[in-house]
Amino acid sequence: MPLPPGRHRSAADSPCSLPLRACNDGAGRVLLALGGPMLTLDSTLAAHGRRPAAEVPDTPMTYVEAASAPLRKTGQIKIHGAAAFEAMRKAGRLAAECLDMLVGEIKPGISTDRIDRLVYEFGMDHRALPATLMYRGYRKATCTSVNHVVCHGIPSEKPLREGDILNVDVTLILDHWHGDSSRMYTVGEIPRRAERLIEATYEGMMRGIAAIKPGGTTGDIGYAIQSYVEAQHMSVVRDFCGHGVGRLFHDEPNIVHVGRPGEGIVLKPGMFFTVEPMINLGRPHVKVLSDGWTAVTRDRSLSAQFEHSVGVTSTGVEIFTLSPKGLDKPPYRI
Repeated sequence: MPLPPGRHRSAADSPCSLPLRACNDGAGRVLLALGGPMLTLDSTLAAHGRRPAAEVPDTPMTYVEAASAPLRKTGQIKIHGAAAFEAMRKAGRLAAECLDMLVGEIKPGISTDRIDRLVYEFGMDHRALPATLMYRGYRKATCTSVNHVVCHGIPSEKPLREGDILNVDVTLILDHWHGDSSRMYTVGEIPRRAERLIEATYEGMMRGIAAIKPGGTTGDIGYAIQSYVEAQHMSVVRDFCGHGVGRLFHDEPNIVHVGRPGEGIVLKPGMFFTVEPMINLGRPHVKVLSDGWTAVTRDRSLSAQFEHSVGVTSTGVEIFTLSPKGLDKPPYRI
C-alpha cells in the first residue's frame, strides 16, 4: 500500500506500468536518479530515473527456462515454450476483447468508476481476475488516466467531458497467465493536438515492437520509439517502463522506452514482455500525486499511452493483445 509522504515507497507498489527510480538496463548498468525521493529496488518492478541519470556497475541479466523456474521474480529472464505462447494468446486476446468492449461505452458523461466496473464484470463473466484488484493495496480493476495523467490514474465518479482523452490499462489473469494491454480513447470531439499525440504514441509503440527480433536488444526498442517521438516534437516519459509478463504480473526484463541501438538486454526467442510508452506533448517530467499512485505531467501537458504484450519468436515478434475487431487505435469505427 502507499506509504505517507517522505517515506520510501517500493517500485513494486504500482499496479499498472512500472514506476521507476532505478533501472538495470541489462548491459551491466543500473540507472539511478539524481535528486528527488528515491524508491527502493524491489523484486517485482524496475525503476528508471525521473531526472538525468548516473551509471554505476551491476551484474548483466541471465536467462532461465520458464518451465523450470520458480513462480517468482528471480532476477533472471524467463524463456517460454510453445504451451506458454498458446496460454498468452488466450489471455492477451481476452484483454483485447475487454478493451474492445469499452469502445461503445466511453462517451461524455460516463465516469471512470463505471468503466472500472465494466472491466471487472467482463473479467468475472469470462472467469478472469483483474490483476490490479488489491495488488499492493490498489482497490480498482483498472488504471484510468485522463488528459495530463500519465499513468496509474485511479477510477472515480467524476464524469468524462467532451474533448477528454483517456487511457484504460487492463490486465486480466486467465488460467494463471496475464494479458496486459492499454489503449487510448477519445471522448467526443477532441483537439487536433490531442489527435496528433495519440497518433504519435501508437506509431511509436508499433515502431518499437517492429524492432523486436532475436539477437536484437532492448536498446533497439527504446531507440525506435524515442527517435520517432522526438522527431514529432514530443517527449518520452522516462519514469516508467515496460516489464516482463507471463505467469507473473511484473517480471524481468525492464523495457525502457528510450535507448541506443545495440545496447541493453539481448532479445531471445521465448521472452515475454510489454511495450508501453507514455508520450507527452510537453516535457517528459512527471510527479506522483499525494494519493501515492496517480502520475501526472509536471507541466500539465497532455499525455498518452498504448501497451501491448508481446513474445519474441524465432523470426521476430508476436503481439498477444491485438484487437480481434481491429480496434487498436482511435478513431474507432463500430
